[in-house]
Amino acid sequence: MTNWFVYMIHVDDGSYYTGISTNPVRRFLEHKNQKKGAKFFRGRSPRKIVYCEGEHDRSSASIREAQIKKLTRTQKNRLIEHSSSATRQVLQDPKLQTQLKEKP
Repeated sequence: MTNWFVYMIHVDDGSYYTGISTNPVRRFLEHKNQKKGAKFFRGRSPRKIVYCEGEHDRSSASIREAQIKKLTRTQKNRLIEHSSSATRQVLQDPKLQTQLKEKP
């Protein structure tokens, strides 16, 4: 079973973008390059991944994404603050870095 991640990106206009991916590092770079990125980033630039959680299947990742999108900005900020070390740990996973290097 493929491991899906839910992630949040801080955007240059101060907003947050929430999405799901099997590799949030690769997906961030796609958003940044704007060729394969979400339409949300037209006229905006992603700054950094500020939140990431794994261990989801596709369905539970989509459900969690919808839950996070419904949070207020204050609630999102709290979520980010309380999970910063876990987010760093997920993003430094060697599997994500290996997958990133394998794909052009």
